[in-house]
Amino acid sequence: MPNERIPDMGSTITIEKPVFNLLLSRLKEEGYLPIGPRVKNETLVYDEIESIDDLPQGYSTKQKPGNFRLVHEKHSRFFDIIPGAQSWKQFLFPSHTELFAMRKNGKSWEISSQPMEPPKYAFIGVRACELAAIQIQDGIFMREDFTDPHYRARRIHAFVISVNCTQPAGTCFCTSMGTGPRVKEEFDVNLTELDDVFVLTIGSEVARRLLAGIPFDDASGYILSNVERKLEHAEHQMTRKLDSSDLPNLIIDHLDHPYWLEIGKRCLSCTNCTQVCPTCFCWDTQDEMSLDGKTTRRNRLWDSCFNPGYSHQAGGNTRPTIYSRYRQWLSHKLGTWKEQFGTLGCVGCGRCITWCPAEIDITEEIAALRNEVNR
Repeated sequence: MPNERIPDMGSTITIEKPVFNLLLSRLKEEGYLPIGPRVKNETLVYDEIESIDDLPQGYSTKQKPGNFRLVHEKHSRFFDIIPGAQSWKQFLFPSHTELFAMRKNGKSWEISSQPMEPPKYAFIGVRACELAAIQIQDGIFMREDFTDPHYRARRIHAFVISVNCTQPAGTCFCTSMGTGPRVKEEFDVNLTELDDVFVLTIGSEVARRLLAGIPFDDASGYILSNVERKLEHAEHQMTRKLDSSDLPNLIIDHLDHPYWLEIGKRCLSCTNCTQVCPTCFCWDTQDEMSLDGKTTRRNRLWDSCFNPGYSHQAGGNTRPTIYSRYRQWLSHKLGTWKEQFGTLGCVGCGRCITWCPAEIDITEEIAALRNEVNR
């Protein structure tokens, strides 16, 4: 029979799948809002979950350039799906944030809005590449020289249940970026799904406390070797590669190469890649004034370097062509991002490939640029 002692920090245990509901209940009792993958309107979204039954049991996703398909299969697993267009970014760095509101009081202005306490999120099913993306955004919004208070307020209370990926999609290339398929660090609980049990690794004291009294077994050698086999199989399944050995110099040293003109002929400048990317963080501010001129508010909204208006400033547009905007995106993602933040801005999740209507593949484009330069 499973015991009910408190698991040790860093230990690996197993629980029966219905027991996962006890952990969800504990999270809600502690004031967390559990968010996980759900099937809605025939696609995959991240939304509030009440129990394990809300997770996409029996589903998987088929992905290729310009194509995403949710498939209901006969298996009974909950985490075989690979994420769709949505990412965890929408909860930590929302697409719309009110920065402040003001009301006119006589001849002066006063702040009329009160900062809202953000939810305490519990993220259920965070893939290795997605956790790496969260860590990249941590480095952007929570630096030593600058911390975004809106991002920090959401991030510091987030509880993360990460998931080792055992069924990668056709557009995944996280092995090339060193971000997956296995989760490495900075989780509260890491989960690997086998047919009959969840295998959990404890990563925080908060997780230890929440799991107190929940029935579990210590993971046996057979279980651990089974997990390792599944992860090795997932690594071998990923045939899409991105050679980053000569990045960022390959891009930075060839910004005037004719290659950029060729890719500009295919790109639609639709912004899909930046909107689905879990690390892109371009934003704009918009001010709203009431008709009577007595109230105003400032909002922060997601933007994209593919939008012509994003590059418009006094004197004109610094990137008036599609090729120049594509070059800006790729040269930042896989070039100057490393100079700014110490890492590349890509985690190999493949979303930009899946959701590009022109079927542009970032792994192929880097290889094509390299071939052109070498030739």
